Amino acid sequence: MKHHKYLIVGGGMAADSAIHGIRQIDSNGTIAMICEELHPPYDRPPLSKSLWKDAQFESIWRSQHNLDVALHLGKKIVNLDPAKKTATDNAGNVYTYEKLLLATGGLVRRLPDSDENIIYFRTVDDYRKLRELCEHGADFVVIGGGFIGSEIAAALAMNNKQVTMIFPEASIGARVYPQALSEYLNNYYREKGITIHVSDTVKSIRKTGTKWTVITENGTEISADGIVAGLGIQPNIDLAEQAGLRIDNGIVVDELLRTSNPDIYAAGDVANFYSPLLEKRIRVEHEDNANIMGEMAGKNMAGQSNPYHHQPFFYSDLFDLGYEAVGELDAGLDIIEDWKEPFRKGVIYYLRDGHVRGVLLWNTWNQVEAATQLIAEKAEHTRATLLGRIID
Repeated sequence: MKHHKYLIVGGGMAADSAIHGIRQIDSNGTIAMICEELHPPYDRPPLSKSLWKDAQFESIWRSQHNLDVALHLGKKIVNLDPAKKTATDNAGNVYTYEKLLLATGGLVRRLPDSDENIIYFRTVDDYRKLRELCEHGADFVVIGGGFIGSEIAAALAMNNKQVTMIFPEASIGARVYPQALSEYLNNYYREKGITIHVSDTVKSIRKTGTKWTVITENGTEISADGIVAGLGIQPNIDLAEQAGLRIDNGIVVDELLRTSNPDIYAAGDVANFYSPLLEKRIRVEHEDNANIMGEMAGKNMAGQSNPYHHQPFFYSDLFDLGYEAVGELDAGLDIIEDWKEPFRKGVIYYLRDGHVRGVLLWNTWNQVEAATQLIAEKAEHTRATLLGRIID
């Protein structure tokens, strides 16, 4: 039985940030990180962004800076006993702790009849597998038209691959972007050489010689050297559920990031927290949240009492388009568009009952703070009060 003052379950960005947070407060307390992956912590966004441009692969690794952490790679905690303060991994090793962090992230959504040859793009191994296929393959199918699907399709096309996208919505990012912008992206992607099958889903996949044939519900057959799916994630709550912690769209935490057990914290994709800005509970699956929340969880585990009131922002790169955004982005809200150049540069406001709930900064940079402040004002707005409000 191995005892550590701090036990970190998970090896992603939130977990790594928590270790740095602990060490800012407690330089000597023993720390162990239990990570299912065989790799130390790394930055996830480059896997679908900068690594397909000019970034070096080695740039993704997050430095431990001699933080004196016992790193257990390729291990999975399968049992958690909050009463005894023990965690047991899949090799039978038992760890005891004083404070524990659940940074278990998310599990990829899979197709009902999942094929092992589909790359459900999320990890560095997924990136490596896709890169390996790219060395010899020319034709790729991307399933999904959301955040990851649109990024991977763009990345592959920028690397001179023939790409076919398949998704059930009528246009790229239809759940998030205003309809006209979403439809513009369909045309934009087609101009970049990508074939798009909208309002369609995958029916079956079969091996045809050295290639794969994807058959859609609409009867289209597509030949592919590789198949990538970006279908989103669901919070990995199995361990928390087994331990009897409160669950509701993730692991429920208080403002100090404690779960329903005061000695167990949660952070990152899996944590359901209260947003004072939006005045409701949310769960955020993006880098900024993982880094800031993870660090604060670590500090609080080490004895501080910092409320997590940060409102995370997120961003994406789509060829030479890109955005930063904060708050609620839902195409079902009332939307006011303020374009400097239609679909190329502008600000999009998402409102409910006249109040701004989210801001999409489309090719408009360095305005996240202004957008966050606008939401925080909680004032009533109209098109007249918002046009020209945020500029860069």
